[in-house]
Amino acid sequence: MTQVNPPAAPADIEAAVGRTIADLGAAFSGVLVNVGRRLGLYEALARIGACTSEELAQATGVRERYVREWLNNQAAGGYVHYEPTGGRYTLPAAQALVLAIEDSPVYMAPAFEVAASFWLDEEHIIETFRSGRGFGWHEHNERLFCGTEMFFRTGYRAHLVTDWLPALGGVVERLRAGAQVADVGCGHGASTIIMARAFPASQFIGFDYHADSIATAAQRAREAGIDNVRFEVATAKDFGGGTFDLVCFMDCLHDLGDPLGALAHARAVLKPDGRVMLVEPYAGNAVEENLNPVGRLFYAASAMACTPHSLSQEVGLGLGAQAGEARLRGLARQAGFSDLRRATRTPVNLVLEVLP
Repeated sequence: MTQVNPPAAPADIEAAVGRTIADLGAAFSGVLVNVGRRLGLYEALARIGACTSEELAQATGVRERYVREWLNNQAAGGYVHYEPTGGRYTLPAAQALVLAIEDSPVYMAPAFEVAASFWLDEEHIIETFRSGRGFGWHEHNERLFCGTEMFFRTGYRAHLVTDWLPALGGVVERLRAGAQVADVGCGHGASTIIMARAFPASQFIGFDYHADSIATAAQRAREAGIDNVRFEVATAKDFGGGTFDLVCFMDCLHDLGDPLGALAHARAVLKPDGRVMLVEPYAGNAVEENLNPVGRLFYAASAMACTPHSLSQEVGLGLGAQAGEARLRGLARQAGFSDLRRATRTPVNLVLEVLP
């Protein structure tokens, strides 16, 4: 056996094996979260309460033997409580908010769609590690687009109108009176539509370079019956539409090949008293500040999607999903803004106000 130097202590080996087993269990079980969401198993558990595997199978129209194995996996992971006396399973109320209730402010089940897309794109990412070339958003498996939109929509629905926009100086008053808003990197339009519904006197334009996402966003707006929003295919450095009272970058600036160029363009199209809102993954300014579960999540997303996309574009800065407030402030000042301030935060997001 290959020797390591210095040699590892037995207790350290045991701990390393334990961590890896825990991660393997999580990785193997992630697909079962998708299975549970897509088959309605979590929703049924939340609705009917304590039940046997037979009762859950009957309620959802799936086969009991598979349901039993799924339930036991969920119980082993702590998502479901198992009562051995009656052989009944319960989805705790807190876990239901995370996995079963779509309009919950902490609904996270769709994030496992993103994980699924990463596995499907593994060979492409291995090639980028070797070659150094980028891998664009549009090149990923489509499950990334849907999973990302569903995951971010939870936070936008819970915080965008009630917390984030009010944290910006004078923005809500302007939106109520009637403002022009650009939502850059809008994807499927979740954030754009939420804002347009809340502020009918204002006009909103969602921009994204990905044509399929723009088509989906436009369809969603039509289905919602919202007529003060439109969507256009454009990059972050060439979007039009006149001048704006508010320019938003929702969880996207770090993905761009040229975030400085994007901010400079935003500065050019911003009205003199306008604002830019950056919503970015929560991060400290140093690596050691981000060595925690949230940092682990975003470093993984950054390695698999954010950084490869940035490196696929012009300039290819590769800012990454854990850039931190100080780096973003530096970019804002380079782009011609006077300053950047933290408006508010959540456990997973920084909300930053960029001042002209």
